[in-house]
Amino acid sequence: MNKPAVMITKDLIAQHNLTDDEHKKIVEILGRAPNLTELGMFSVMWSEHCSYKSSRVHLKKLPTTGPRVVQGPGENAGVVDIGDGLCVVFKMESHNHPSFIEPYQGAATGVGGILRDVFTMGARPIALLDSLRFGGLDTPKNRHLMKGVVAGIAGYGNCMGVPTVGGEIVFNDIYSLNPLVNVFCLGIARKDKIFLGTAAGVGNPVIYFGSKTGRDGIHGATMASDSFDDESEQKRPTVQVGDPFQEKLLLEACLELMAGDLLVGIQDMGAAGLTSSSCEMASRAGNGMELDLTHVPRREPGMTPYELMLSESQERMLMVAKAGKEDACIAICRKWDLDVAVVGTVTGDGILRVKDQGKVVAEIPAKSLADDGPRYERPYQPPEYQDMLTNLNYDLLPDVKDANAALLSLLESPTIASKRWVYQQYDHMVRTNTMVRPGSDAAVVRIKGTNKAVAMTVDCNSRYCMLHPYEGARIAVAEAARNLACSGAEPIGLTDCLNFGNPERPEIMWQFVLAVEGIKDACERLAVPVVSGNVSFYNETNGLSIYPTPMLGMVGLIEQADQTMTQWFKQDGDEIILLGATREDLGGSEYLKIIHAREQGSPPLLNMDAEKALHECVLALVRRGLVQSAHDCSDGGLAVTLAESCFSGQDRKLGAVVRLAPGRIRKDAVLFGESQSRVVLSAKPSHRQAILDQAKSLGVPAEVIGSVTGARLTISLGEATVVDVPVPTLHDRWALSIERTLNQA
Repeated sequence: MNKPAVMITKDLIAQHNLTDDEHKKIVEILGRAPNLTELGMFSVMWSEHCSYKSSRVHLKKLPTTGPRVVQGPGENAGVVDIGDGLCVVFKMESHNHPSFIEPYQGAATGVGGILRDVFTMGARPIALLDSLRFGGLDTPKNRHLMKGVVAGIAGYGNCMGVPTVGGEIVFNDIYSLNPLVNVFCLGIARKDKIFLGTAAGVGNPVIYFGSKTGRDGIHGATMASDSFDDESEQKRPTVQVGDPFQEKLLLEACLELMAGDLLVGIQDMGAAGLTSSSCEMASRAGNGMELDLTHVPRREPGMTPYELMLSESQERMLMVAKAGKEDACIAICRKWDLDVAVVGTVTGDGILRVKDQGKVVAEIPAKSLADDGPRYERPYQPPEYQDMLTNLNYDLLPDVKDANAALLSLLESPTIASKRWVYQQYDHMVRTNTMVRPGSDAAVVRIKGTNKAVAMTVDCNSRYCMLHPYEGARIAVAEAARNLACSGAEPIGLTDCLNFGNPERPEIMWQFVLAVEGIKDACERLAVPVVSGNVSFYNETNGLSIYPTPMLGMVGLIEQADQTMTQWFKQDGDEIILLGATREDLGGSEYLKIIHAREQGSPPLLNMDAEKALHECVLALVRRGLVQSAHDCSDGGLAVTLAESCFSGQDRKLGAVVRLAPGRIRKDAVLFGESQSRVVLSAKPSHRQAILDQAKSLGVPAEVIGSVTGARLTISLGEATVVDVPVPTLHDRWALSIERTLNQA
């Protein structure tokens, strides 16, 4: 190696988000000072975003194996067997920081990246979900962010021809300066045609294909590993620019390449671009790689090796072809009008060697970049204010006086209100697989050529996680599995996207550690493996962190697609049955926030044995054909669940008369408390006894609480009617809330 042309100063090291100790370790690894290109490569690969240096020691605790797991964490996406020689391939990723800086492109390239993670495994993507967090819509900035993000997701997914079939959105002012954009993708692949990102076979050619490389996105991974301040919106050059039409060509080219006997390995150039794809592929195989940047297609003149290795230009892939198959690979890429070039060779010395114009510009052990980054066991402890958050004195909290007004206010809350304004911008029916569109407990898509269907949901109550990270994370797992059960699906795998603040702060690390423990314990109890995931730290601005938001994407299998269930009532005369017990669980509830402007208390109690029994009961009832609808009881409590069951169907609105036994708990807790492990069913009267018997056999509390009838929702406590509102009024407040808010701006 030549002497570094640029002096590596302390300021330059700090600009690359590397500590002095990390720089010393780099010098130790290389046996010399790094040059600028090498410093940049270490910077992106050792960033929090790429190396998981603060989280990896904790993520190892998660259960990642199971009888259906084909590929767990460590690859581009997780793979789970669904029988008939087929697998589902799925992953969830974040694009939070770019979406705050440039909402349209930040969200669009988030979709593009997660699509590539899935089709690089050999799967054709068939469904997208999104999970979004914004500040309140009363400010122009938040409205701008929401409109831009939704347009970006729609623009990319719609152009790719991949339906966005569901998701969830929560609004809270804590996300005003740090919106969250988490995107989930699922694809279908043959079990014998799963491709991994590996550079096996010394002498095999390394081929670049896709779009040309530009200067967009340089240091995107580093930016995603840093907190924001008042100047952060000036970081637009670090946000990539996407082209979904180019990605569509890339997708088809990849699947054609994979159909033949041409490839050894293939990987998306995502975060850290050419650096990450080359060193990770080489490291997985225990090999090295030699790259010649002279041949890299580029769209801007005068690009330096530093820029070429760190660019995060979109729609690019790196493949290792079988020796002698180069011409066939190049021909396929050119057929699809992609830039393509042989840019390197697999070597056996374990070194990632980068040349440009005949000169060696970087020489680093591949394993050092990909796997040997720093690992931190950061200190953690609860914040001093934690006890104050969980302390809620019910004696000082007035019970609800006007339950009708409270119910209407909750339905109008943007977190609970219809997200129709959002999902109407998405093409959720393209490819004709969609069986359950947005608006039920889970989205469902059919698997063509089989009788099977797959259900998908994304869930997390970040307020619960703020109040008690362990319990909040357990509840997120339980609710995701409950949503799948209500759709008739057995949970088979989970992907996570863990969004937190600055891990260098002990109270943030405490939130993270407890949340991971909660996910671990709940997944083990429900036998749901975690097969892929992502961590997004540093979601904070000027020292103000978001609420801990461990977002979960869960996938369930429906063996017989005609047994799919939805949440809305189907016909007059059906009986309404409540499964599960209602307790005085107001802590952390949407009711407490909307009606009393409080975010405090302990999250609802969750008994995992009761939760598991409930799932088993609901699945058995659905498979036996005993129920007409099933709806998870969550945000807004029983009253909101009943209202949604009345009007969330596409074709008609049905009323209900419900009578609840007066008990010893508060009226607002009965109506709006968010006790866990509850489901509202509707069923024909002739099936009542079979349902009650099934529930009793599994130890699940069950009671008939009313019937589907009329055009009003009426709820009584004993002889006293506490809710009585026309269903069209309820629907109007719920269906048009977000549109009205945005249109007033």
